[in-house]
Amino acid sequence: MSDERQECREPVFRDALFRQKRKHGKYRAVEPPALEAPVADTHAHLQLLPDPALALARCAVHGVGFVCTIVDAFEDGATTFERLDAWREEAAALAATLEGAPEGAGSVAFGAAGHAVPHVRIAIGCHPHNAKHYDDALEARLRERLADPRVCALGEVGLDYHYDFSPRDAQRDAFRRQIRLAKEAGLPLVLHVREAHDDALALMREEGFPAAGALLHCFNLDWATLEPWLAEGCHAAFGGPLTFKNADEVRDAASRMPLDRLLTETDAPYMTPEPMRGMTCGPEHVVFTAARLADARGCAPGGERRTLLLQLMENARALLDRPSTPWQRARAASARASGLFSGEASARASATDAASSDSAFGEGA
Repeated sequence: MSDERQECREPVFRDALFRQKRKHGKYRAVEPPALEAPVADTHAHLQLLPDPALALARCAVHGVGFVCTIVDAFEDGATTFERLDAWREEAAALAATLEGAPEGAGSVAFGAAGHAVPHVRIAIGCHPHNAKHYDDALEARLRERLADPRVCALGEVGLDYHYDFSPRDAQRDAFRRQIRLAKEAGLPLVLHVREAHDDALALMREEGFPAAGALLHCFNLDWATLEPWLAEGCHAAFGGPLTFKNADEVRDAASRMPLDRLLTETDAPYMTPEPMRGMTCGPEHVVFTAARLADARGCAPGGERRTLLLQLMENARALLDRPSTPWQRARAASARASGLFSGEASARASATDAASSDSAFGEGA
């Protein structure tokens, strides 16, 4: 979650156009990049959007093939778990009817599949802003949610010393407990770190990085800050800040990243990329970040950029679209029995999971 907490004040435009806000309540259409392969948004908050189904339909039109949506264990409730399948079904119906789609939209990215609604996985954890609320009862609820086979990671968690909405001792305690839980569950960690990179890195080194991996979300600093995290095997995701005009150091860091640990994201509804800053961000906006990332890495449109995009999608799916861990499988039955996710939803998720190979990353029994 970003700390750019702008409200969604513009109208909800029920079409496929991207818009730039102008003066006097006017808007100008923005032409999206014509990308050669599907892209991934590894960090969005679907339930915070005005219309999650519409956002997913726009993703289908613009070639976004995978989304990881983030749920806060303290403040977000059960909406995403209960509504995700309905959002995707509605998106499938909407995608073919949206006006303003680029000519041939979806055909380059998805081929014969056309307007394919993105595959969506869930990450859940207690944000550092809410760390003061992290107790045994909240951890028990988090454990129950982690058993859902649609959950792919624990997060976003970490330290935020900019706002200090929770005392720093409480942040460190909640972070430490969730690192241990991620390791127990065999799940990757999605990290939110702001003005606390040294403390966060030291704490993770004390606890040990999860074998399943860690993802530094919304990285917007320089290479010197990023490099020690990469030395620990961490992934890093770049979102809207990569496109900002004064973000040369961010683009430099992205250009030097190991390709196999590089990811794209939005942090929707926050951190809208250029040239749409000031508008509500949706997961579909990741196409602009992906295009700017390709520029930063010197990948020209065409074959070079297609190769990069395919690798970025492979990175996202390899980290965030694995089969359930042994820990999750062992606890899924009790989660179903307690009614934490619907039988229909869990059956679909379990069927998808069963088609995948067993995960090699589970550390828990």
